Amino acid sequence: MPKKGNLMSFRPDIKVLDATLRDGGLVNDFYFTDEFVKDIYKANIDAGVDYMEFGYRADKDLFDEDKFGKWKFATDDDIREVVGDNDTSLKLSIMADVGRCNYKRDIHPKNESPVDLIRVACYIHQIPAAIAMIEDAHNKGYETTCNIMAITNAQRSDLADALEMLGETPVNGIYIVDSYGALFPEQVREITDLYMESAEKNGKYIGMHAHNNQQLAFANTIESCAQGASYLDATYSSMGRGAGNCSMELLMAFLKNPKYSIFPVLKFVEKHMVPLVQDPNVLWGYDIPYLLTGHLNQHPRTAIAATGEHRTDYINFYKELIDKD
Repeated sequence: MPKKGNLMSFRPDIKVLDATLRDGGLVNDFYFTDEFVKDIYKANIDAGVDYMEFGYRADKDLFDEDKFGKWKFATDDDIREVVGDNDTSLKLSIMADVGRCNYKRDIHPKNESPVDLIRVACYIHQIPAAIAMIEDAHNKGYETTCNIMAITNAQRSDLADALEMLGETPVNGIYIVDSYGALFPEQVREITDLYMESAEKNGKYIGMHAHNNQQLAFANTIESCAQGASYLDATYSSMGRGAGNCSMELLMAFLKNPKYSIFPVLKFVEKHMVPLVQDPNVLWGYDIPYLLTGHLNQHPRTAIAATGEHRTDYINFYKELIDKD
């Protein structure tokens, strides 16, 4: 499939989604200050960001509220305390994980909620359950996406089947998710082509959510964009689980749409992210353990533990991963 535009192109179909509170919340158990959340909301508006993800809509029967900040649960009331009526161009989203969200109870009709977009996250074997959640959210009036996680561990035939099944649903978009940060741009190009073929046939858009284990989150994001993906996830200062995500600063500097502005992003980074990066209890970003789990296409949980312990015995760690693999 030919590239869509070039480095100088203006793409009106591109939308930027800020996932800092959601993916970044995995780093600090969602304990963001109210000032942080209100300031990032304002920064996103001023920067021209299209969507802001406020966190997960996790099931309080499964997760202890005393062990997480409120954006693990991202209730409509908590979101409304920040945004009011959200009389802005910025749309709001939450993520609902298959098996971890009581969506029939906790996702209310759109006319009762400040949320615009429900992003349903699932693994390849959970597609039927994801479709039930998508249909429920659609019937309640929301935009929807399906974010298929850990696709580097999925069979290509299973992925093709999943895309075909999703194509027959009311889902608006389907996300490529490089959960382990294992992909290279050439692979992203081929995967995006596969997704785009289904998307164009079924009237869906494709999104990209990248992780930075091999320092390729930004490269993979713009490669997927060049092949036709139009919804691009990013986080401020790359904050996200493990090695983090595509940097909002990099993406804002790259995009040619004049609606986007890097200055509010830099202002927020200077005020909030610089101090957060220096907090020894909040760890994310490229590190050799993340490189190694990405290289071996493994879940980063072992690397998260290693960086938390400040391990630098990289040879021993690599041997442990190989033995596990």
